[in-house]
Amino acid sequence: MAEKILSYFGAYTPAADGAAASFKVEYLTSLGIAALVIFLGHALVSHSKLLRKFAIPAPVVSGLLVSIVIALIKGSGILAIQFDVSTIQDLCQNLFFLCVGFGFSAKMLKKAGGKLAIKVAVAACLLITLQDVIGVLVGNLVGMNPLLALQCSSSAMSGGVGTAASFGETFESWGVAGAKAVGVTAGTMGNIMGSLIGGPVAAYLISRHGLKADPNDRPEAEATGVAPTLNNSRMVSMFAMLLLLAALGMPIYCLLDNIPKIEMPKFIGCLFAGAIGRNVMEAANIRFYTPEVDAIEHMFLELYLALVLMTTDFTKLAPVAGQMGIILVAQAILMALFGIFVSFNLFGRDYGAAVMTAGNIGWGCGSGPNAVANEKAVMDQYGWHNIAWVLYPSFAVIIDDIYNPIFLSIFGGLFKG
Repeated sequence: MAEKILSYFGAYTPAADGAAASFKVEYLTSLGIAALVIFLGHALVSHSKLLRKFAIPAPVVSGLLVSIVIALIKGSGILAIQFDVSTIQDLCQNLFFLCVGFGFSAKMLKKAGGKLAIKVAVAACLLITLQDVIGVLVGNLVGMNPLLALQCSSSAMSGGVGTAASFGETFESWGVAGAKAVGVTAGTMGNIMGSLIGGPVAAYLISRHGLKADPNDRPEAEATGVAPTLNNSRMVSMFAMLLLLAALGMPIYCLLDNIPKIEMPKFIGCLFAGAIGRNVMEAANIRFYTPEVDAIEHMFLELYLALVLMTTDFTKLAPVAGQMGIILVAQAILMALFGIFVSFNLFGRDYGAAVMTAGNIGWGCGSGPNAVANEKAVMDQYGWHNIAWVLYPSFAVIIDDIYNPIFLSIFGGLFKG
């Protein structure tokens, strides 16, 4: 009877061959746990002046705690807990990036100026190059295969888990065993590093230079000066529109993913689809509702971060903790110094530059969602900056997803057996 009741909540696998028993939580219960992670994160941040000061995203705080507890339970041999969230996590990532792309308006780019866009591109390409060069140099010092070192560099840092997994398969086909596992683990740690470093660096820059947000700079949805109100019918309409654009993102992803020697994550198709859809609608005077799109965007970002962090398996870090840990520490130091001395100065040395620096550290250590989460956490604490929010994450990710695979393919080819 107990087993039958338990089966409604997931699948239990008894211990066998030295492996601990495991329980894979079914997707609705997993979503319920993710909701608790979100509630817990916001409760912890709201009651901690330190967490608010350093602008660490709420789901990162609680998700990290939950994943550590789960790792301790698994490490003690009691039970390995897993969550059936891969499809939901993929959905959240793609719809979130679709919304980010939808905020990328040609009018906004014109307002920001072409010079800033060029500087963002230069910073992205320079960071990716430095990550790989330093990663290989440090890897050589600790005796690590250069291709595995690259899996701890821009493949996992700027590229994230998806790019690291893709290039891991490529490097394994070149004869480097375990490349995918190393890259995915490094990418997971990078997500955490980016979330923990970005906010404090931005807070330091804001405090050090006495920076303040422009009180007249508001989210697009609040540009009229009237607090936005959500409407049920508009919410349904915008959600349906986003689903349609997401589907249109697949042909774009298909085209990009079939470019020889270049690995593209699926969400880049949604990013482009959102940007194209937004600008076509503006040109054709098709009405859309920004408050509802913003609400959907933030909803999927919070859920995505909670799912990623609570499913991080820290027990997998043990076999590669030594050499990989040293390279990741070097990457974290590089990212913090790059943010303070390069990004901030290159982006204009003002409040918007500090916000974009937090975003730079977010994607530079982990992923695009980290960039947005870092910027949102900083702006929640210190004030809004529309250009940093709309221009930086989407444009930086586009540059990253073009330059990073090309450079990795060329640079990695130098070390091919």
